[in-house]
Amino acid sequence: MQRKYTVWLIFSGAFLVLLLLTALWSLTSGELNIGITDIIPTLQGKPDSMEYMILKQIRIPRMLLGAAVGGGLSLSGVILQGVYRNPLVEPYTLGISGGASLGVALVVVTGLHRLIGSFMLPLSGFAGAFLVIFLVYTISSRHGKVNIQSMLLTGVMVSFIASSAMMFLMSTTETENLHGIIFWIMGSLDEPDTSLIVITLVTALISLVVAYLFVEPLNALRLGEEKASHLGINTNLSIRILFLLASLLAGICVAVAGVIGFVGLIIPHLVRRLVGSDYRILLLSSFLLGASFLLACDVIARTIIAPNELPIGVITGMVGGVVFLLMSRRSLLKGKN
Repeated sequence: MQRKYTVWLIFSGAFLVLLLLTALWSLTSGELNIGITDIIPTLQGKPDSMEYMILKQIRIPRMLLGAAVGGGLSLSGVILQGVYRNPLVEPYTLGISGGASLGVALVVVTGLHRLIGSFMLPLSGFAGAFLVIFLVYTISSRHGKVNIQSMLLTGVMVSFIASSAMMFLMSTTETENLHGIIFWIMGSLDEPDTSLIVITLVTALISLVVAYLFVEPLNALRLGEEKASHLGINTNLSIRILFLLASLLAGICVAVAGVIGFVGLIIPHLVRRLVGSDYRILLLSSFLLGASFLLACDVIARTIIAPNELPIGVITGMVGGVVFLLMSRRSLLKGKN
């Protein structure tokens, strides 16, 4: 037992160090390179200098948002995989991204974002995601009990409906609106509103703390709902709370940063391979590695074709897809042996 805790501590420390290193990489990389030793002197220097403005107004907010969204999506994914006992489930499987995208598409097509302001885009994205969460939860509830298999199928169907409705809007709108919708769908950490960044970061950290209050139910649910109930777990209540927690967290991340795929799917897979399936270590490790992964992908997206910038969803999709295929192939080879 003592050895297991030591291993967990080592992995937690390693993931934390990795997050710090990727955060420093994010702060120092870009069109204007800033040395690691120059970060603190720059922030203490002249407020009107270019280096100070880049760090203070662009890179630090972007780094904080990347860590919050990466950690939040990964945490949401690992919780949902535990609730559904399905390693292929991720936040977007339940239609959260489809609902958010539809909400943003409606606002862009109607021009409300020009009348009300840029804050309308993330607000409409969260409203769309929340509507999908509400529909999935309501349709899947019967007599005060949630059917997780029905919830999963309902989420997939609602996702198809939302995606089809968005495609309809995109095929009937103007070219200018089409570009705005596509750019948002591909994801970006370029968020100028500091209040949205703070909300996302605080929400992600609070969700991590709340998730740890349900470590015992998550570990028990690995045995199935019936066995978890025999162990004294209120499975129905736990599933409801965990579903809402993970879905709302993913909804906020998608609303602020757009649709960034594969983080909530590949990171829990990778962490589970490294540290095991015990949620006492799995939750924190997924959060830290998810944050590091998205920060690294953001740096690549900003620098690979500089001075232009790739949508971060392109990088996460390519890297995540390749890693997932390699992990799947390794599992198949192990199965044959």
